[in-house]
Amino acid sequence: MTDFLYPFIEGQEDDVDALLVDLASSARAKAAESARLQEASLRELEPAIDACATAMTDRFMRGGRLYTFGNGGSSTDAATLASLFSHPATGRPLPAWSLAADQAVVTALGNDVGFELIFSRQVIAHSRPMDIVVAMSTSGNSDDLVAALAEARRRGLLTIGFAGYDGGRMAELSAVGELDHCFTIRSQSIHRIQESQARVGHLLWVRTQDLIAQSRARAATTPGGAR
Repeated sequence: MTDFLYPFIEGQEDDVDALLVDLASSARAKAAESARLQEASLRELEPAIDACATAMTDRFMRGGRLYTFGNGGSSTDAATLASLFSHPATGRPLPAWSLAADQAVVTALGNDVGFELIFSRQVIAHSRPMDIVVAMSTSGNSDDLVAALAEARRRGLLTIGFAGYDGGRMAELSAVGELDHCFTIRSQSIHRIQESQARVGHLLWVRTQDLIAQSRARAATTPGGAR
């Protein structure tokens, strides 16, 4: 069951020392590749991250809320991102929820109206025009995510997609102006894609926190501004 992760492990491995050397070498190689991809991704995406953080800050400052969603491992990444905004270790908590978190709602919608609508129906139920949605995917092609992004855009929400490989349908939507922001991690490895997406999400949070703090500081020093 570990062949896809450690192809050098054979069925009859008798040399424990050699196996440990191979495992350590594999772990170092994966860590190095992950670090390289993260740095390359941030260099490529930094201007887009800044633009997205500026747009998110504007929405939050006007009372907007963040909704995140994804499938499988990406659903846990989406929940982590929502938690980072809503329960940060430092900084100002911001309203954020994962639409995959409520099992009763997800399974009811999947059973009653179809899995491809589990997130778009929640967008309809909960969202307001000043809100934000983030769809997290490794392929960028998931029908339920694309449907939710389309519904969110129709309702005036800020739409953000995380994808991998070549960006899939999310990248296509972004290219024609149907997705506000798309962050594509250019890798063929699901593991490396998700690791770099986590870095992008964290940087979005950092930049948003900084911009909100700057905005509040300016307001506090402006005659008649918030104090």
